[in-house]
Order: sequence, then structure tokens, then C-alpha cells
Amino acid sequence: MPKIKNIEKLKHPNSRKTISLAKKMLKNEKKNNNKIGTHVKQNLIGEKILWFKERIPEGCIILDKEQTLKLIETYLARFDDELEQIALKNSIGQRKNRQHASREDIINITKKREMEEFETCGLEMPDLMDVQQMEVLKGWNGELRFLQHFKLKRIARKHLT
Repeated sequence: MPKIKNIEKLKHPNSRKTISLAKKMLKNEKKNNNKIGTHVKQNLIGEKILWFKERIPEGCIILDKEQTLKLIETYLARFDDELEQIALKNSIGQRKNRQHASREDIINITKKREMEEFETCGLEMPDLMDVQQMEVLKGWNGELRFLQHFKLKRIARKHLT
């Protein structure tokens, strides 16, 4: 934040110093918002890559198309258990309103978006059919600063069948 040497001179809201200070503060605020957005995006990509890393079969050098398709279908169905639990909670009792409605809506929107991506342009994920990327994935310890070493590839259903 910019330093203010003499606050008494900034009494008038339309003074040049006040306007300059307001611009600097707005610029810093926008910069911080961009940083937060970048961190959120990195967290989402990191979680996705970690999910794939945890589910790769041991001793596997690369995955073929069938294994990759099966793994992606498992990824797309990762929320099914939670949706079943929410449906079970909603079926019990005499309540007219839905419990956990916001979580259920978020899951359904995410699931629909990812399924649509997979069917059309492709789901962005690490290339599990490349030897070098598999080595990078197996050696990754989950730190977000090493995400830059991954070459993410869009893989659609039409590429795997």
C-alpha cells in the first residue's frame, strides 16, 4: 500500500493526491484478486492431477487407450456415491425442502460440464499415454509449484475409441 506522508493534505476528496492514492489502491486490489484467481485455478488443476496419480495402477509404465477411457469414466463418476447419500437423506423424513441442495446442484453442474467437455473438445488432464509425462506424474509429490512440469492434454472420447 502506498505511503502517506502528510494525511492532512488529503482532506479534499477530489485532490490530485487523493485521486492518485485511490488509483494505486485500486491497482493493488486488482493485482491481489488476480493472484487469488490464479491460486484457485492451480488448486483445481492440482487436485485433478493428484486424483489421476492416486488411481494409476502400480508398475504401469503407460496406459493404453482402453485403460485411459476406463480411468476417465471413473473420474467422471467420482461424485456418484455422494449424490446417492444426498438422495438417501432427502428420501428419509417428511421434509418438503431438499437438504444439501447447494452441494447437490454444484455436483450436478460440475458433472454435466465435465461430461460435455469429454464428449466434445476433451477433458484436460495429464497425458497418461506418454512415458515422460508418466515419469513426471509418478515423481510428483503434490506441490503446486511443480505443476508447470506437466503437459496437460485435452482427451475426448473420440480419441480413445
